[in-house]
Amino acid sequence: MSLKDRLKGMIRATGPIPVSAYMTHCLHDPLDGYYATRPGLGADFTTAPETSQIFGELIGLWAAQEWLVLGRPDELSLVEIGPGRGVMMADAMRATARVPGFHPAKQLQLVEASRALQSVQADRLGRFDPVFRNALTDVPMGQTIVLANEYLDCLPARQFVKDSGEWRERVVGLDQAGELAFGLAVDRAPQDIAETGAGTVEVQPGLETLVDELKARADEGDAFRALFIDYGPDTVAPGDSLRAYQAGQQVSPLAAPGLSDLTVDVDFGRLERLAQSAGLKVDGPVTQSGFLGALGMQQRLDTLIKAQPDRAEAIFKGANKLVDPAEMGERFKVICLSSQGLPRASGFG
Repeated sequence: MSLKDRLKGMIRATGPIPVSAYMTHCLHDPLDGYYATRPGLGADFTTAPETSQIFGELIGLWAAQEWLVLGRPDELSLVEIGPGRGVMMADAMRATARVPGFHPAKQLQLVEASRALQSVQADRLGRFDPVFRNALTDVPMGQTIVLANEYLDCLPARQFVKDSGEWRERVVGLDQAGELAFGLAVDRAPQDIAETGAGTVEVQPGLETLVDELKARADEGDAFRALFIDYGPDTVAPGDSLRAYQAGQQVSPLAAPGLSDLTVDVDFGRLERLAQSAGLKVDGPVTQSGFLGALGMQQRLDTLIKAQPDRAEAIFKGANKLVDPAEMGERFKVICLSSQGLPRASGFG
């Protein structure tokens, strides 16, 4: 039985489910969830590390620089949440191979619940002895650097719609033909929904969980940096941003449960406020183009082109996509959450 059929059966039996629950089933169902069984990285979407090696190289050098800021600890948990096919970390490890002491100090920790992706990551990163974790909370306490590219956008979102002056949660139910359809919950939503002037508000509960997990590390007295790169606004809350991608094309989020990637825009403003309220240090958000530029992207691009002149056009096109305002440059944002007492993180001015 397909995931779509199972979802229909569940809804017939117990009623409509929130959008966040629908996203969770579609992405993480152990039998048919998108990430759990058939990750389409490179087919359904292309990430920055897959676009240009410069991305992962600069992120790796950023991590090495912040290790120095932490005092060159002899033991460091280098964590990547949602490593995909391991491309970013492979590029990061290559770029940092000559940083004295960094590789011996780091213990590579990959937070990845998908067995399918763990297998791909193990093949690419096996020589670095990665330890696989199901969640950030499974990573031992201690000095830590966390990296996460296009992870936050996969955190399930609740959607609230203003209907006749009252907020109601958007749900997934069945239409008269028995097919999946969006609707609104009968009961009013909680009254603490922020008034944004928009007719729809999107909230990712996972952002609060993430901040709580980082705060727990800070409360232990462990110094850390946590770098998040994703797409979304930095000054206004997202409205209805739920999208689905299959075979490189945007499709209806209800069309192919488990067979398409579901994603939402990240509310960087809310993440910043949550982190500040938790007593964490916040750098950013800044645009991806500004961040990579500050890390020396142009110099690395010039070096690559000089070393491989026969591939100059392809190298330039890939790198340009990372910073072009019409591509990833402005839409993608970068934010760093840290324990208190550390200076401003590299790349943030």
